[in-house]
Order: sequence, then structure tokens, then C-alpha cells
Amino acid sequence: MEEALHLAAHYLALVLEALALLTIAMGAAETVLGLFRVYLRPHASNVEKRAVWLEFARWLVAGLTFQLAADIVHTTITPNWEEIGRVAAIAAIRTLLTFFLDRDIDAVRERQPRPSSGASDAKRT
Repeated sequence: MEEALHLAAHYLALVLEALALLTIAMGAAETVLGLFRVYLRPHASNVEKRAVWLEFARWLVAGLTFQLAADIVHTTITPNWEEIGRVAAIAAIRTLLTFFLDRDIDAVRERQPRPSSGASDAKRT
């Protein structure tokens, strides 16, 4: 029974690692396309450029989350200090990335133009 549990955990961790790679690859592809789209326009704003990078950061955080889940599964079946240290490092990196990403998202939102109230008044009449 224990061997079956170890085998299931191994395959689960493998699937989670594959999802992490797939997530990061999809984010990288979307970012490259977004960079071409933004940088080829002559009057692209810094807010638009930064938004592309922030979206990539979201993909990276998602990939790190899958990686963290895979490492947690590995740690449950073979707990040693090296594995525990790796999980702790990934969790710390993910927490810092999320903190700074959230801060950057808020800063970009504050810089984006807000819709004027005149436009909503025109719709009501």
C-alpha cells in the first residue's frame, strides 16, 4: 500500500511539474507576442509596455505555484532537509513575487486613465 502511495505521489508531482512548465511556456509565448504588438506601435505608452511584463509575471507566479505544489508532494513522500529547504525557498520566492506583482498592478491601475463621468451621463439620456 505504501509503495502504491509513493508511486501515485510521484506521478502527481510529475504532472504538476509539467503544468508548471506548460504555464511558463504559455506565458512566455503570450509575452513575446505582446511585446511585438506593443513595441511595434510608434506611440505605445509605458503603461501598456509595463502591462505586458506584469501579465508575464502573473504567468510566472502561476508556474511557481504549480512547482511549489509539486515540491510539497515530493516532500510528503521523501521528507529530508534538502527537500524542505527547497519548498521553503520556492514559497519565499513566490510570496515576494506576489507581493511586488500586486504592488505593481496597483501602481499601473492608478496611472491608467479613468472613464469620464460625462460619458456615462450621455448614456442615460
